[in-house]
Amino acid sequence: MLEALSYEFIQNAIIAGILVSLVCGIIGSLIVVNRMVFLAGGIAHAAYGGIGIAIFAGFSIFLGTTLFAVVTALIMAFVTIKQRENIDTFIGLIWAVGMAIGIILVDLTPGYNVDLMSYLFGSILAVNREDLYFMGALFTIIVFVMTFWYRDILSVSYDSEYAALSGINVNFFYTLILILSALTVVIAIKVVGLILVIALLTIPIYIAQTISSSLYVMMIISGLAASVFTITGLWLSYSFDLTSGASIILVSAAALTVFMIIHRLR
Repeated sequence: MLEALSYEFIQNAIIAGILVSLVCGIIGSLIVVNRMVFLAGGIAHAAYGGIGIAIFAGFSIFLGTTLFAVVTALIMAFVTIKQRENIDTFIGLIWAVGMAIGIILVDLTPGYNVDLMSYLFGSILAVNREDLYFMGALFTIIVFVMTFWYRDILSVSYDSEYAALSGINVNFFYTLILILSALTVVIAIKVVGLILVIALLTIPIYIAQTISSSLYVMMIISGLAASVFTITGLWLSYSFDLTSGASIILVSAAALTVFMIIHRLR
């Protein structure tokens, strides 16, 4: 693997893996604490519609997926705030419709797009400089938002009723967390794909949640853990010619299993 570091595509893959891992650690912690895993899963799968639109219209897939994922997050926020009793039904509906739009538009696009499968299951070795710039921009936005509104987001995440009484706009920050989740999904699709992104948003967080005492510490530990899992999965993917996204998730699952056994024995 050391000699492979001289290749630009390996360098790009490592940078992308670390960026995505840190973001997943930050936003994944919010998703788990706010019990939004199903919502994030709905956004991830619905984002396939953005891929279909981008392929059909002939513009950047990252841009199309970003816009579609953010719109999906806004719709989910509106629906879940207004129709909480029917939340599962609406999430399932948005999930299915988003994927259906993507599939139909890809079918209507002349020819076959060879990169399509990489957006479903990840292809970290195919990350280029343009992708890194896009990931870096979204990473910067997410970190800035979290730093600027950390205390408000912390209050809403752990005690929304008290936050509302304190004058914090709970609905705004609920929507903001969903938008940040959508952006995280977008930058993770090249690494683990839309199908597997939820695992990277939850497995490291479960480990971090068990051994941390605050949301801030949880974000740091989960980000570092996700980075280790991603780099290890990347090494396995390169060494044995395996699918990168699946390798990363299996490494994460194996680490979680070992952690749970050790934690149980202790």
